Amino acid sequence: MEEFDIEHVADAELRDPVLIEGLPGVGHVGKLAAEHLLEEFDATLVRRGYSEHFPPQVTVEEGRSELACVEFHAVEVEGRDLLVLTGDHQAQDNAGHYRLTDTLLDVAEEFGVQRAFALGGVPTGELIEEYDVIGAASDGELLAELREHVEVREDEPAGGIVGVSGLLLGLGERRGLPAACLMGETSGYLVDPKSARAVLGVLETVLGFEVDVSSLEERAEEMEEVVRKIQEMEQGPSPDDDLRYIG
Repeated sequence: MEEFDIEHVADAELRDPVLIEGLPGVGHVGKLAAEHLLEEFDATLVRRGYSEHFPPQVTVEEGRSELACVEFHAVEVEGRDLLVLTGDHQAQDNAGHYRLTDTLLDVAEEFGVQRAFALGGVPTGELIEEYDVIGAASDGELLAELREHVEVREDEPAGGIVGVSGLLLGLGERRGLPAACLMGETSGYLVDPKSARAVLGVLETVLGFEVDVSSLEERAEEMEEVVRKIQEMEQGPSPDDDLRYIG
């Protein structure tokens, strides 16, 4: 297999499309948000990308295997076209991150993408109740637009933005593509649908569409129950608890 192999799955003519990237990262925030868009709107798989920089494995669903890959879906949301990038993996090495992102930007250019939004999470290191969204952009005009809807903090996130999300901004700027990253605060310990919901809320406002988030709300409630049980375990049993029932 070549270093990168982009499979042409279907044709699609998109009108002034916006690239939405949601690959795995902290709290799976971006991945959850991007996949939710695919679940709620009509989506057409248009490209599938394979690379030797992905982990040497296949995913298995109901016995059917599939080689590690990323996917581009064409999505129409209330008159606006999106090109949504999802997948289960990022590259495993630094050079692979750069080359993969360049390849993904080539696909975006092929579809005439005008702007890009990377979705992700920023770890707080602790469980939180209120979920702020932190923003960064490669373009001053886009950043000014985002300031009304996100937190723009000096020197945050600490250490910068890594992986495809960060390189979409850096390499996108070199190509003249305005790009921004929307990062939902998350503990970093668990998959975080509440943070994904917060990020989607900003994306809705900026791009001018609405999406039903009821299924994310349900997942958030389930995760809150998990967090509650973890907190109870951390506090330890009370003297009156019957230890036989702890398991």
